[in-house]
Amino acid sequence: MIMDQWTPAIEGAAYELTPTLEPLAAFRDRMLVLTGLNHNSALPLPGEGESAPHERAGATFLTGVHPKMEGNVSISVDQIAARELGRDTQLASLEMGLHISSVVGQCEKDWSCAYLNTLSWSNAITPLPSEGQPRAVFERLFGDGNSTDPSVRLARLRKDRSLLDSMTESATRLMRRLGPSDRTRLGQYLDAVRDIERRIQIAEGQTTGGLPTMDRPPGIPTIFDEYADLMFDLQVLAFQTDMTRVGTFMMGREQSNRAFPEIGVPDAHHGLSHHKNNPEMIAKGIQINIYHSKLFANFLEKMRATPDGDGSLLDSSLIVYASALSDGNQHSVANLPVLLFGDGAGQFKPGRHLRFGKDVPMSNLYPTLLDHFGVDVESFGDSTGKLEPLSLG
Repeated sequence: MIMDQWTPAIEGAAYELTPTLEPLAAFRDRMLVLTGLNHNSALPLPGEGESAPHERAGATFLTGVHPKMEGNVSISVDQIAARELGRDTQLASLEMGLHISSVVGQCEKDWSCAYLNTLSWSNAITPLPSEGQPRAVFERLFGDGNSTDPSVRLARLRKDRSLLDSMTESATRLMRRLGPSDRTRLGQYLDAVRDIERRIQIAEGQTTGGLPTMDRPPGIPTIFDEYADLMFDLQVLAFQTDMTRVGTFMMGREQSNRAFPEIGVPDAHHGLSHHKNNPEMIAKGIQINIYHSKLFANFLEKMRATPDGDGSLLDSSLIVYASALSDGNQHSVANLPVLLFGDGAGQFKPGRHLRFGKDVPMSNLYPTLLDHFGVDVESFGDSTGKLEPLSLG
């Protein structure tokens, strides 16, 4: 991020939109600009040197915990929310991104590539990779049918239920012949099966209502704007149909080498972020930042245009738009660029720019948001409290 083109000059409600925030002008009254927050847990520990700054930043972003090299960090905040909000939905959460996770195993200096491919961790050692294939996202939501046709989907769900019933009966018979330790393991398996059955029951109930019509995507569109638009449509559809209430979306992964010829930038994004104060490279970086803001504004408009209860999906959502690094040239995790959309059912007061001191962790934002969802946590990651100013006038 080129921060001087992102950060408003003054605090409060009278701030002027900067070039990077200008594409979001239509949502200013719903937006909190938060500056000054840091993720110091992403800084290298003694002996680690300056290696793997992108892996450390990506791992810490939603966990607030310094990662271990081999792929061990902590549960991410979205998954804590998903444990509560996912009880009544078909999917506890949905992880998406505008990239294909082609890097696996060990990345820089043998650090786990998982830190580059996702923001979400269900526990310290289990990453939930973000999915960049529109077809795979569609099939996760609606199965392997060719459209959202409710009759086709209902038939598939009933077939799945029949298979699970058969598996449960076999496992129950086997339980009688097992010793105590094996019974415990089989009991855990049956608990997982029952959870799947519960989610199928939820999905069957959803087929009785009208689903928006959408055909299964054939693949990834070659034009990036169309790719982003399709993935945002799927994200909105997941919320609209109440298949999930929690999602993460990576518009660009750490160390992304994507170029953007559609806006006149044929250079790789990661290379441009190491601009060494070269004015031409900085200007191209600003173009990419503005372009991302425009794409994100399209997503917000889709949310605003989708009815939900007495308002829109945007009205009933809390959305964080941010980056894990504030300065790619220096790999800085201080003064991170963060936007929060939504008023938290009146808990927050948007339309302002709030600047925090250099010692306030980004992790302080997360228990503040979890409070809104009825999830009370004493602390999270390296948090030192909550961001009380979000609700102050």
